[in-house]
Amino acid sequence: MATQTAPEIVLYDLACIKHVCFSPVVWRIRLMLNYKRIPYRTIFLEFPDIEHTLKGLGLESASGKYTVPAIEHVPSRTYMMDSGPIAQFLESTYPDPPVPLTSELGSEIEAKARAVGGPAFRMSVLPREIGILSPRAQEYFRRTREAMLGHRLEDLLDPDKEEKLWNAAAEGMRAVGELMRTNKADGPFVLGARPSYTDFFITGSLESARVVDEGVFQRNVKYPGYKEIYEACLPYMEKKD
Repeated sequence: MATQTAPEIVLYDLACIKHVCFSPVVWRIRLMLNYKRIPYRTIFLEFPDIEHTLKGLGLESASGKYTVPAIEHVPSRTYMMDSGPIAQFLESTYPDPPVPLTSELGSEIEAKARAVGGPAFRMSVLPREIGILSPRAQEYFRRTREAMLGHRLEDLLDPDKEEKLWNAAAEGMRAVGELMRTNKADGPFVLGARPSYTDFFITGSLESARVVDEGVFQRNVKYPGYKEIYEACLPYMEKKD
């Protein structure tokens, strides 16, 4: 009988009715954990339970905002929140295999991907995300997001406006996709043969879209660059829960 390795990390993730990870920012950390083969287990939290749970772990937020991902590093009893600090901690604590957290090319890709594809991505994902949440989480999500938007989530589901937004983003997304292929002669990832945090940023967003709505995912991966990176990261996406 095989002996299971005791988890060194407890990953706090966002719950959905599909019982898999769908948060793009949590996916960045999950991809790092999977790539580095760090043993971990997941605790899924419903939207209304995040703040209470993380405060209960002793975490403090200067902004007053409590979000996932959060982790416990079991050997040191260290707790932390936010993908940036968590990625830095994982890279310093588990340096092999290395994951470059920053690069000039990666920073350019991340900034441009957010600028050109972000508005269409958010418009398409946000009103559909509620469909994969439990009834209790749906109530919280609707109340908080509609307060932020100033209108109903369903108002975003305008096919004509959605199509125009994606069409307006097309040229920019194609250009960002070509940037992703800068080092294609050396390998399928942004920096060539091995993944970087930017690859996990891209793949996390794409997998988030795929869990929420296959159509949104397909709108992204039709551009060269996006699909290659997503497929190259598939081996590090097998553990989703």
